[in-house]
Amino acid sequence: MNKLIVSPSPHLNSEITTAKIMSLVLAALSPAMVAAVVFFGARAAALIAVCTASSVVCEYFCRRIMKREQTINDLSAAVTGVILALNLPVTVPYWMAGLGSFIAVVIVKQLFGGIGRNFANPAVTARIVLMVSFTGYMTDWAVPQYWQAEGTSCFGALYHTADIITGPTPLVSGNASLTSLFLGNTGGCIGETSAAALLAGGIYLMVKKVITPAVPAAYLGTVALLTLISGGNVPHSLMSGGLFLGAFFMATDYTTSPVTEKGKIIFGAGCGIITFVIRKYGSYPEGVSFSILLMNILTPYIDRISENIPFGSRSEKKEV
Repeated sequence: MNKLIVSPSPHLNSEITTAKIMSLVLAALSPAMVAAVVFFGARAAALIAVCTASSVVCEYFCRRIMKREQTINDLSAAVTGVILALNLPVTVPYWMAGLGSFIAVVIVKQLFGGIGRNFANPAVTARIVLMVSFTGYMTDWAVPQYWQAEGTSCFGALYHTADIITGPTPLVSGNASLTSLFLGNTGGCIGETSAAALLAGGIYLMVKKVITPAVPAAYLGTVALLTLISGGNVPHSLMSGGLFLGAFFMATDYTTSPVTEKGKIIFGAGCGIITFVIRKYGSYPEGVSFSILLMNILTPYIDRISENIPFGSRSEKKEV
């Protein structure tokens, strides 16, 4: 050996970068974005653009003010903006979408040190803040393709109404068909209605090995099992609300979910239990965001109880 190099870890480098992972996540979210525009029109596209642009701008200026290295090129801010937009009803004002981006990127992410240091999922936290602060706006769900709704004028002629027609989410009404739930032809937040689009994106992430099946399987499986035990409609419960969006794209966040596979299963099961309890007994119709945030807080403890113990190691005895 002619040359000995001494350096800190990591000693094995991978070609996978944060930007590549985030670009794969954006690609996986594409079907959900397309479905949002198909069912909720041009305003859904504008909402996604506002959230994405405001998230990137917030991150850019925040990093400049804090005199830190610029990180907008890693695309994490863009992913946060898209996921936040998919969690909003199409009727929310644009300023509220921008406020949500500020909360997600500046308050939850950058003030805690940036990507990899935030204690909770930024998009989930921003949605909860908006939900608690502006409940009326955040529970005003438009019906799909509302612009095609017709009214009758005082002269008896049919016309297409310019107003947005709203209706209850399938979690409240319970009358949506399984076909409508699978395709997304129901009311709700713009990115959570199409189970087919979200499932396609989730499978894509697993094939690309960006995520493992542990969290989504444990999350969806727990909700399915508890719904079955309680006598509910399992397919309806799985495809209603934001369960697929949360299970594949928010609960699998690298920073805020456990590291080990055993920990991921515990994390997913916990999300499923809390989601079911809130849906069944809570005053909010949906519990996905609350469940993920609560389990994010427990992640350090889950990591501690599920850490892998090296073979042959012995635990140190505590001195009395």
